Amino acid sequence: MGAAAMLVSSCGNNRKCSCGSGDCICPQDTAAVAAKSARGEYKIADKAQTDISNYPVDEEGYITLFDGKTLDGWRGYGMDAAPTSWNVDDGAIHLVGSGTGEAQMEGGGDLIFPHKFKNFELELEYKISKGGNSGIFYLAQEAVTNEDGEDVYLPIWQSASEYQVLDNDNHEDAKLGVDGNRQSASLYDMIPAKPQNAKPYGEWNKAKITVYKGTVIHSQNGENVLEYHLWTPKWKQMLKDSKFNADGDFPCAYKLMVNMGGDNHEGYIGLQDHGDDVWYRNIRVKELD
Repeated sequence: MGAAAMLVSSCGNNRKCSCGSGDCICPQDTAAVAAKSARGEYKIADKAQTDISNYPVDEEGYITLFDGKTLDGWRGYGMDAAPTSWNVDDGAIHLVGSGTGEAQMEGGGDLIFPHKFKNFELELEYKISKGGNSGIFYLAQEAVTNEDGEDVYLPIWQSASEYQVLDNDNHEDAKLGVDGNRQSASLYDMIPAKPQNAKPYGEWNKAKITVYKGTVIHSQNGENVLEYHLWTPKWKQMLKDSKFNADGDFPCAYKLMVNMGGDNHEGYIGLQDHGDDVWYRNIRVKELD
């Protein structure tokens, strides 16, 4: 039996689960999940992937992942369908904010395109609300840990790099971290985006993420703002110096991220539910293999 068949259904409220069990742990309840994954043991859920062979390809070789009308092909992280907090609004994928920050409400959850990409260029546009926070995950895995015989999903950010999406002027996270490494387009909490060229809330920004044989480049509004290299001694040291370190609160995260993308170095693209309104459109990807 695949791991997915045994998993507790993902729920969107830290206090009121929709999985039918009074003691289930939601992926968003990071403290509880961290306690349950203290041994650093995990496995990858065996869930079906979206077949992209029939998706439209433009003249530049980019595959269109979002048709501007429906959420067809997308689903929630650890779920079988898209969370009800996501909809389509004027040609964009829209998260209807709960106003609760990381404490996602029932019907919430991160949205993923369930096809694992390896070497690729991802392009999309985003618009954040006033004081809003979100993120774009890549090379993500659906990882689960076990406690007392019950499987629970780890939060998506424990397995993936995050391209930060933020209203730099009005969200407190922009002032935290080190040297601006929590501002828009940064590798969240690790590398700052420089120059910091994000447009204000309510305006569309263009994001581009390139992953090729371990080299990763973040671009924002037509400028490359950071570069780093996965699976290298420097990458390992970066993790050791971050909240993802092996001796910290998230031991599974260190193991997942030090070998980002798993043995095949591939993973999902995800859009974060951080409780604030955010819009994404013109989502396309070019495979570089």
